Amino acid sequence: MANGRRTSGTPRSVSGSSGRSGESGRSGRSGHTGAPHPKAVRTRIDADDEMGFAGYTGIRSLFNPLWCYHGFLVAVVVLTGFGLIMVFSSSTVSLISQSKAPWVQALSQGVYGVIGVAAAVFFMRRRALFYRRISFAFVVASMLLQTLTLTPLGRGGDTHGNSGWIYIAGFSMQPAEVTKLALCIWLPAALLVSAKRYRAEGIRAYLVPGVAYVVSLGLVLLGKDLGTALIIVFIGVTAFMIGGFPTRFFVGMVAVLGVLVLALVITSPNRLNRVLAAYSCSTSDTRSICYQSVHAKYAMASGGLIGVGLGNSKEKWNYLPAAQNDFIFAIIGEETGFIGAALVILLFVVIGWCLICVALQTKDRYTSMALVCIAVWIVGQALVNIGVVVGLLPVLGVPMPFVSAGGSSLIMCLSAAGVAASLMRAQPQIKAESRLA
Repeated sequence: MANGRRTSGTPRSVSGSSGRSGESGRSGRSGHTGAPHPKAVRTRIDADDEMGFAGYTGIRSLFNPLWCYHGFLVAVVVLTGFGLIMVFSSSTVSLISQSKAPWVQALSQGVYGVIGVAAAVFFMRRRALFYRRISFAFVVASMLLQTLTLTPLGRGGDTHGNSGWIYIAGFSMQPAEVTKLALCIWLPAALLVSAKRYRAEGIRAYLVPGVAYVVSLGLVLLGKDLGTALIIVFIGVTAFMIGGFPTRFFVGMVAVLGVLVLALVITSPNRLNRVLAAYSCSTSDTRSICYQSVHAKYAMASGGLIGVGLGNSKEKWNYLPAAQNDFIFAIIGEETGFIGAALVILLFVVIGWCLICVALQTKDRYTSMALVCIAVWIVGQALVNIGVVVGLLPVLGVPMPFVSAGGSSLIMCLSAAGVAASLMRAQPQIKAESRLA
């Protein structure tokens, strides 16, 4: 396909314009070349076709898998670097007020970033078959880690009602972040196997992925972390929807999950107050349940178009709780303004677009499903975080991927980026570029 029409026009594009083809041919033998050799041009065109440059011009360039691959990597790197800057900016005042060095949080975040990059590089060098082989062991390990939050290792970690952490030798870890990645790489594989067995076994074919998913979700809910549980619900619903799960059972599953979330909100005064506060508090309301949401809006409003400048936030002076974690987008809006906040949103749009574009152009079903699940996790969590800050959603306590302070989130998000980059290389044009490089 790449050779027929294009190579026939190649000699005309490289021949001399005045009939001196023979002379130019002889001069080529002597080392003097006024134009590229036809064979070299054909080789370059063939390579371009194989790598995917042909046909992607104008607006269609947005669908070029190579652009998507590199755009995804650039967006992840930029968000991680920018997050390190914003963690430093948003945490200095609170650290100084605690008689600590102002760079402690940023230094810790930098160490986590290095670990995350190392994990990303490791996963980038693996193939899709590797993830399918380890996926079940990975999801079982994530369940065991999450179970530790219910043991003495998880005690003392209740912060605002959330006990989804484990503490070992002075270090803390949030196992639910591991669960997110484990489900993204295991559910697609398990659902594909179940879809093949469905005709012979009926709904029983989905027993294993269904039970494992419910157990994973239940363990997170036992830690009282509804925000993280919602992200896991997003991942699960997406995986079952695109994995061939029968429609009538899928509708029932979504209904059950919806009723479960509603029941968890209604039966918990803390959660119910947060939901009511999100939609009933005005900017003049400084009650305890409205305090965080109101000050987040103050920060966003103060930024204007271009912001007050890096390091000049007023809300980070111990007015806005969790300024370097769940509400870091408010500090971004205050210090970099509408332009900076919009660019952050654009980078997450790029990540989602690139992952889904490559997923749609990949023939391997497992690869496509895993990429879509990772996109739903990363972009969905970012949108939830932003929605909380601007007041569209109640306070849920989920960090912004790649940006918020926190080792568990940063390491696992970078690991997920490495997994996604590895899976994207299964796309023929991206694979061809990697081979040529």
